[in-house]
Order: sequence, then structure tokens, then C-alpha cells
Amino acid sequence: MGKYRIRVATGDSLLAGSSNLVQLWLVGEHGEKDLGKILRPIRTREVQLEVEVSLYLGRLLLVKLRKHKSLVGFDWFCKWIAVQGPGTQGEAFFPCYRWVQGNEIICLPEGTARTMRDDPQNQFKKHREQELEERRKVYRWGFWKEGLILPIAGNSQWDLPRNERFLEDKDLDFSLSLAKVLKDLALKGTLDLTNSVRRLEDFSKVFPRGKTPLAEQVRNSWKDDALFGYQFLNGANPMLLRRSTSLPSRLVLPPEMEDLKTQLEKELQTGSLFEADFSLLDGVKPNVIIFKQQYVAAPLVMLKLQPDGRLLPMVIQLQPPRNGCPPPVLFLPSDPPMAWLLAKTWVRSSDFQLHQLQSHLLRGHLIAEVISVATMRSLPSLHPIYKLLIPHFRYTMEINMLARSNLVSEWGIFDLVVSTGSGGHVDILQRATAGLTYRSFCPPDDLADRGLLDVKSSLYGQDALRLWGAISRYVEKMVSLFYKSDGAVKDDPELQAWCSEITETGLQGAQDRGFPISLESRAQLCHFITMCIFTCTGQHASTHHGQLDWYSWIPNGPCTMRKPPPISKDVTEKDIVDALPGLHQARTQKTFIKFLGRRQPVMVALGQHKENYFSDPGPQAVLKQFQEELAALDKEIEVRNAGLDLPYEYLRPSMVENSVTI
Repeated sequence: MGKYRIRVATGDSLLAGSSNLVQLWLVGEHGEKDLGKILRPIRTREVQLEVEVSLYLGRLLLVKLRKHKSLVGFDWFCKWIAVQGPGTQGEAFFPCYRWVQGNEIICLPEGTARTMRDDPQNQFKKHREQELEERRKVYRWGFWKEGLILPIAGNSQWDLPRNERFLEDKDLDFSLSLAKVLKDLALKGTLDLTNSVRRLEDFSKVFPRGKTPLAEQVRNSWKDDALFGYQFLNGANPMLLRRSTSLPSRLVLPPEMEDLKTQLEKELQTGSLFEADFSLLDGVKPNVIIFKQQYVAAPLVMLKLQPDGRLLPMVIQLQPPRNGCPPPVLFLPSDPPMAWLLAKTWVRSSDFQLHQLQSHLLRGHLIAEVISVATMRSLPSLHPIYKLLIPHFRYTMEINMLARSNLVSEWGIFDLVVSTGSGGHVDILQRATAGLTYRSFCPPDDLADRGLLDVKSSLYGQDALRLWGAISRYVEKMVSLFYKSDGAVKDDPELQAWCSEITETGLQGAQDRGFPISLESRAQLCHFITMCIFTCTGQHASTHHGQLDWYSWIPNGPCTMRKPPPISKDVTEKDIVDALPGLHQARTQKTFIKFLGRRQPVMVALGQHKENYFSDPGPQAVLKQFQEELAALDKEIEVRNAGLDLPYEYLRPSMVENSVTI
């Protein structure tokens, strides 16, 4: 028996408080005490209470709470509850960080992370089981399209669990910004339907006023071969380039191009020959926009790495060879300038398709959603890996739901203005899903497989390896606190269920592509968790941040092509203009690239989350070390970039968001 001092923290957002009364219970080793309806969590961020308890509770295990509504029920966002009193040995901390809704009883376990092995007396066994049972009712797997990985169930953001929805600051920024760009598009876009682009320079009409310095450089230099090649290394989509190990079989060289073949073989022998193969797009049905046929190509680009680090194109083939047809035309840097420029523009349009669908949407957004849903279904809030991962899922489910219902839905943005819309985009996602490999999500493996580890001008590669290394060391330190042996990993049924839920259920049986279905050692666990965190942070950042820089100047990343790929080299500027998006399509592309690619005002950088899910000091010290390492890495990249004509900032820790939120 004795006095307990209770501190209750409400969320910081405007609507986090509630005028409803909240009932509290303290649950200890020796008993439970109902404290009654003693709390009304209005907007005050922290409330302190003192209560006398006649029963000796012993060490506190749980705090239970229940919100009672009067005439009107107002949801309450509870951050945490802290209790000090007999048996607490200081202040016991009970993390919450979620909405309290309805009148159900919510149980908050004390914040010390515990696996099932750490609970030999089964004091939390019932709580773990009940929590997961309730979560699985709320976090249900859905279905979007055949052959794709699974999303969370629901058709709109309103179907999501409240805890996965935007808080009002994010929601307000997103809604108001979207309304503004749609208003501008409606006003200016209507006039575009009656106007046309006659010269390449006319695309300046839709070049954004709030352009980035790099976007300005792209507009001025987009025709240069060096900038064209640079984008495969460090542009919006650095995931396609690979070092050639042989000349591609699809590259049919006519007899008159013996010199080119000799040059390609020479570069191949010296290890300086690279390729970007867009064969994934071959056979994709192109869109029809406002009764006009659009076109899709599946190019192959062969490039050579210069001693100074520049990557220069050697030859472009716009379509694979077809049986019974003449070999496709090969475009060369020595061709007439307009013919060569049109070939490069076709490549940039193809890169736009694969970037947005394969690299950005699938590998960034949708994989992160699988990880987050599987975690919510498989790991209780007491589990150390849940506590480690949960900050990296903020807002991911809602932004993905918005993407499925607005960007890639029927009559969404892809259908309206993108050459792969109206079904082609789904075909691409299905093909890309079938080729997802575990190694491709781990930069040390991916860069090795693509032959890019020793390419010094691959700034993406350098920064991805360093960021992966920092995350890996953070994960290893965290895991070592809770798993003292490989056996502890193998014997954790919740951990094994989580791994299986990701690979077999969410990814629809991806074990044949290297994803684990069980975890056998601490090293394997660390690698898997590092992959999860990097995917939700660095992987997405590397393919998201570049949109505004590289696609603001429409000819450098056209969303569609309105003429078929050229079969001759007799090309004029008018031919290029006629092939590029019309003014209305260009403005729509610019509008949404600017909206989605802008720097987010509501942003939490990697490792900078304020939520404290661990109450024990060990994990808090590890997080602080991680933050210090990220700050040092950020400074190193800043210093390096100061000496570069084209700074690469997409993987600077201060620019990498802690979760997929946009």
C-alpha cells in the first residue's frame, strides 16, 4: 500500500486531447487496482495525478485504461503513462503512442522489451496473445491485383486503422497542398488544351517557378551525353545500370558497324562497359489518352565508363529485335544531333516508367507496406523487434492507400497522362514483382551483383553502402541486447512467425527468390532487419527525392510519348516535339511531380523519432550512438558535395525520412 504518482502525456497535435473521462487500472505482480475515472485528458500535454492504493501491487506490469464517452465520444491520443510508487524502483514507463477510441480497455505493458524467453513466469503471455488476436482483426491482408504483393485491406484511407492515418498537421498540409495544385491545374490546364508546343523551349511554360538548382542545370544541359549517362549512376533511378559481362544477345550489330563492335569488346575486356536494359517494358500495352494512341519502347543502352568517372552512351537500341523483321535501328553519338537526341529522349521516357513503377512504387512503397502489416500482425508491442521497427512505419499505409486510389487506380493519374496507364502499369508491376530478389534490397549484394562496388562516380552506391553500414551497426547493437545466441533467435516463435508472414504471405511466396522464411542466427536476423529499415528509409529516399530535380524539365523525363519510336535518322526538332507530351500532359506531370517531390514540412529524419518505445537504458544509448553516427555521415556527405558540380543529397541522413510518408 502507498501513494502512486502518475504522469499521463497526451499527443502534441491539436485534436489529440479528449473531454471524455478515462478510467485507469494499475496491474502489478500481486494484484490489480481500479483507480476509477480519474483522468480527463484535455489539451494539456501532460497531467500529473496522485492516488493512494491500499493494496500492495508489487512490481508494476501493466497500466490499463478505458475512455468513457458521455453524449459525444472524442478520441484521445495517448503518448505514454509513467508511474512512480511502491515497487516501481524509480519511475515505471508505459509507452502507448496510439489513439484511445470507443470504450474498449487498452493494456499498456511496462516498456522493457521482452521476448517470450524473457518472460519465464508467463506474466505477459495472455497479453501478448490477446494483443495479436485483436491486431489481426484490424490489420487484415487485402488484395489489389493478381500477381502482386499484398496490401493492407481497404479501399480508401477511411478503411485504415486510426493509428495508421495521418495526424492533422500532415493531413492538413497534404490536403491543402493538393487542393492548391489541382486548382492551378484546372485554371491553367484548360488553356493548355487549346495550345501546343512548337519548340523544345516551349516546355519552359510548365517549368516550375519553385525549381531546384539541379532542375535548372538539367534544363540547361539535358542534351549532354555526360548528363544522360550520369543519371543511370546518380539520378532518380540508380537501380537499373549494371556492368556488362558479355555483349547482350539482343544487340544485333550489322556488318557495317564492325568498328563499334570492336570498341564495345574493348570496353568489355577492360571492365568499363555498362548497360541499361529496359526489356521489362517489351510488349507492354501502351495507353490511349483522349482518343490518341501513346507509345512505349523497351530500349537498351550501352555505356562506357571514362577514366574521369563520366559514363557516356555508346549506342542505343530502342526496341528488341523481332523474328521476321529487319534488325532495329541503332542510334549513335555520331548520328545527326536531333536523331541522337530523340533516341535519348525515348530512353528517358522508358526510365520514367520503370522508375515510378518498379523502383519507387514497388520497391519503396509496397514492400514497406508488407513489412509494416506483417509486423503489426506478428509481433506484440513488448517484442524488441517491434519496438525497433515501429517508428519506420509512420504514415506508410495511408500514403500507399492514396497512391492505389488516385495515382495507379482506374482513371487515376497514370491512366490520364502516362503512356503505361490503363493497364500497362499493372503489367509492369506484375513483371517486376516476379523478379524481386532479396539480394536486390541489400546494397552490398545489389551493387556487387550489378558490378558497381568499385565505381567511384556512383555516389548513390557510396552513400547507400555507408547508410546501410550505419543501420547495420545500429541493428547489431540492438539485437545483441536481446538475443545472446543463435539459439535464442531460432527459438523465438513470434520472430519466426513474423519472418514467415513477410515472405510467404505478404510477398506471396518469395522464398524462391532468396527471402528467408525462417531466421536461424543472429547474423541472419540482423541482415533481415537492416534490409527492412533500409527499405523503409534509404531505399525509398533514393528513388523519391530525385523526381523534382530530374523530371521538372519535361523532355528529360517525359511521362508519355505520342509518336512511335523512330525507325530512321531523319529527325527534326518538330519530330521530337510531336513525340513528347502535349502541353496539358506536361503540365499535369509537372504539377504532380512538384506536389509529391517537394520537401515535406512534416518530416522526421532517419533515427530522429521522438517516440520512446524502450524504457530500458540500453536501447536508448544505442539509438543515441546511431544518431551520432548519422550526424557524422551527414557532415561527410555535405563536405564532399561542396566540391561537386552535381551534389548528390538523396541519401544524406538529414534528407532521408524515417518512414515512407509521401
